[in-house]
Amino acid sequence: MREILADNISRYRKDLGMTQEMLADKLGITFQAVSKWETGQSVPETVLLPALARMLNISVDKLLGYSAFGGNVSYYEDDYRKEEYFWGVQPSQMCLKVLELLPPVRPLKLLDIGCGEGKDAVFFARCGFDVSAFDISEAGLEKTKRLAEKARVHVRAFRADLWDFRLDEKYDVLFSSGVLHYIKPKLRDEVMSNYKSHITANGIAAFHVFVEKPFIVAPPEKEENSFHWKSGQLFTYFHDWYIEHCTEYVFDCDSSGIPHRHAANRLFARNLKEA
Repeated sequence: MREILADNISRYRKDLGMTQEMLADKLGITFQAVSKWETGQSVPETVLLPALARMLNISVDKLLGYSAFGGNVSYYEDDYRKEEYFWGVQPSQMCLKVLELLPPVRPLKLLDIGCGEGKDAVFFARCGFDVSAFDISEAGLEKTKRLAEKARVHVRAFRADLWDFRLDEKYDVLFSSGVLHYIKPKLRDEVMSNYKSHITANGIAAFHVFVEKPFIVAPPEKEENSFHWKSGQLFTYFHDWYIEHCTEYVFDCDSSGIPHRHAANRLFARNLKEA
């Protein structure tokens, strides 16, 4: 919690173009106090949290690492509320590649980033991984828990916003399929740096992102918070890691009921820097 709070104070202060001195003046404290908050050496007194959040134009919940959710926070929320599984229950092909690259011959921790209805998270749990998973959709998380219960496995499923949530513990595998396009472009450097720093030695990043191509018509889903990546952009974030596999491909999709196509990049990178 201390690390998340420190990161949030620094991030939201910088987003507003404020220096530590400016924030300190507004709160009537020393800039050294702000500096200690942002390095995690100390935390703000409880009585200061409302004023601090107000100065940063966010809620106290958001300052502490919790997002205030309400309404349909996910484009697929209504679909997830239905009994049937919108994405099915069969694991993606990416799951099989993870098993090939890092079989769970010992206890391995895996985080599914943007787990949706949980089909991949539950598959990994059935294979013996220690699985955590998060999504912004409460309906999706409930279906994840039901699917895990039916499979008689445990998945630590929790609600978090991709924009705000930052990792504070390490995992052997970070897995994300078709979700990272929801990260705002201005946040990508920060988020990817956070993800990379929380993958264990010899651990794996398994990521799939949608990319822009001039010959691919925009998908029929009009998602306001969707930001496609540039071709090859994902790969550059892992230029200093061992690239086990990377590819670009085009595939057909009818998730909206209207047949369309997507271009995507898929990456499996291994952290050998700490090995």
